[in-house]
Amino acid sequence: MKNNTLFRLMYEEIQNAHYILIVTHKNPDADTISSSLALSNYFYENKIKHKVFNISDTLPRRLNFLSKFDKISNIVPNYYDLIIYVDCANIDRVGKCFSKARTISIDHHQSNNHFADVNIHDYKKSSTAELLYSFFSINNLKISKYVAECLYVGIYDDSLAFTTARTNKRTFEIVSSLLDSNINISYILDNLLKRESLSKFRMIPKIMNTLELFDEGKLATIYVKNQWIEETGADILECDSIIDMVLNLGVVKVAVYFRMVDNKLRCSLRSKGDIDVSLVAEHFHGGGHKNSAGLCIPCLDFKKKREEIIHFILNYI
Repeated sequence: MKNNTLFRLMYEEIQNAHYILIVTHKNPDADTISSSLALSNYFYENKIKHKVFNISDTLPRRLNFLSKFDKISNIVPNYYDLIIYVDCANIDRVGKCFSKARTISIDHHQSNNHFADVNIHDYKKSSTAELLYSFFSINNLKISKYVAECLYVGIYDDSLAFTTARTNKRTFEIVSSLLDSNINISYILDNLLKRESLSKFRMIPKIMNTLELFDEGKLATIYVKNQWIEETGADILECDSIIDMVLNLGVVKVAVYFRMVDNKLRCSLRSKGDIDVSLVAEHFHGGGHKNSAGLCIPCLDFKKKREEIIHFILNYI
């Protein structure tokens, strides 16, 4: 079934629902949060009962300027008859099982794991926010300023500031259309990019001192220790962007950022050009995009598991 038809079906499901649970993935990024808030703002404006859920105790602070950010909850409501999964490539990314209900999944990751009753996927889109824009457009729904701000943030962030290979003419046509809702780009980017904490700057030298280069600098790795988070008071989600600083090194083609969370090794991967790090992530049961992916695996020996991942990447590149 084509996405245009599915978007109309999605709108029918929303109209028929009594209470909607919007679900975002664990370790949330801007695309899952801002896309869910785009829906949430539309629902608030049209008096549609709903809740946005994320299992995490901590959400990305840099997104707290978006309307209804403070309404996101890690508590599941007692009743809902429709679940909308936003930017969740597979059900495992959610981190929780829910009661039986009608389900919709809207996502732009490459995956054959179509777990919902209605699956709306387009792997050519730069972000789920860009895909979600079509939901509003095809159903002739008004995009308010608050909805447009959320969609812009999702597109901007997941396209890595319009630099990924999936960014195309249509992406900029959508952004141009969002400007018709009188969003203030300067205000958005000031909030998104220019509110770094002092604790993050204290963390940067600690993480950068772990930098190792392999294969004449093509692969770069960094890691963070949990004790540094306690020492600096840093927001660990805010520190995730340090991997992009490493990727900016001229010789580096692949950058990897390791950290331990509850006896699991979380690994963020970034790449330049034609190197597809999503294939690396998939090998370790993770996922993502060509130039930005991640994985999270059980780990009792950080050094051994880190070396295993590095060895695999070196053989791949």
